[in-house]
Amino acid sequence: MSTPPRARILIVDDEEAILETMAFTFEDDYEVLTATNAREALAVLDERAPVAAVVTDQRMPEMTGVEFLAMVYERHPNTTRIILTGYADGEAMVRAINEGHVYAYVTKPWEPEELKQLVQRAVELHRLRLQNDRLLEDLRRANVFLGAAIDEIPVGALVVDAAGVVRAANRPGREYLGLDADPSGRPLDQVLDTERLRPMRDVAQRLAGAEATPYEELELAAAGVSLRLRISVRTLNDAAGRSLGRVVLLREISHEPLRRRFEEILSEIKSARDALRVRLEQAQQELAGFSGKVKHSGIASPGMLELEERISRTRTAIENWLAVDDALVREGYPDARLLLERMRVALARWPLPEEIPDRVQALAKRVESYYQTGENPGQPVL
Repeated sequence: MSTPPRARILIVDDEEAILETMAFTFEDDYEVLTATNAREALAVLDERAPVAAVVTDQRMPEMTGVEFLAMVYERHPNTTRIILTGYADGEAMVRAINEGHVYAYVTKPWEPEELKQLVQRAVELHRLRLQNDRLLEDLRRANVFLGAAIDEIPVGALVVDAAGVVRAANRPGREYLGLDADPSGRPLDQVLDTERLRPMRDVAQRLAGAEATPYEELELAAAGVSLRLRISVRTLNDAAGRSLGRVVLLREISHEPLRRRFEEILSEIKSARDALRVRLEQAQQELAGFSGKVKHSGIASPGMLELEERISRTRTAIENWLAVDDALVREGYPDARLLLERMRVALARWPLPEEIPDRVQALAKRVESYYQTGENPGQPVL
């Protein structure tokens, strides 16, 4: 296992003798960098960062130790700053603390062991700062990841802590409620305290206190679109069973009446025996109306998009079945390859591939027979 690199410290003093003494004092424990003036020291810091601690004299040419440490704080805020002074100057030390954010100041002459202990604590503080920054960055990345993940959940979600404050709100939830800004950090009751959202607030309050009610449905207008939402509330507990808060789930169900009727149409087509063509033509007209309703609803929820896709697939399948049946009746010798391709497309688009209507199966066999033999009875199959 490799030994971790030694921490770097920087000593800044315009007297070479002091630099040599300080370097000798710390060279067994740290990688010691030195500079004879503030500008040189800043260049060393920029080039050799990270530097755990910097120890500087107050009185230097061109720039005082206080002015230097103020620049260090701006450019390398995690570097721990220590200032040395050979005289009692209370105003300078106050400036050092306020402007340079010094960790400590040491008066000359210093005790070597005391200074070593002070630098050791300064280096440890730097290590803890870096560790804290890494943890905060890990937490930030985790929050970004979790935020992106819950945004992809096809259900609106508002995560509320035990005090009733919103801690997270995913994209579908914000869109369903018509929230322009992220409500995180605000009490849920305050977020929902508008004329349009108060019904939602009342439902959430009832569900939070009523275990016997699994959900409620609510019509809610958002961005000029009327949505129907199924609202439920789930309690969040820790490992010991203590309540951490709750999550309010919003499932958009505006599509469900259309979906139920769509499923009925599919069932009627599957069960049709003697008059499938008539039923297919009726279904085509009704599904065209469904497509218009979905398109003009203004709702782009997962449920509505899925229903729109299934309606489109069904209309394509029916259109091709009717066209193939017509071609076999109206044309003496239609293009067999084209008929086969249209049947292939229709069967691929039909939303119930395991439940093909009997007459459609008979139509597929008629096309296959025509392709192989070239004989066309000219009779409708559907």
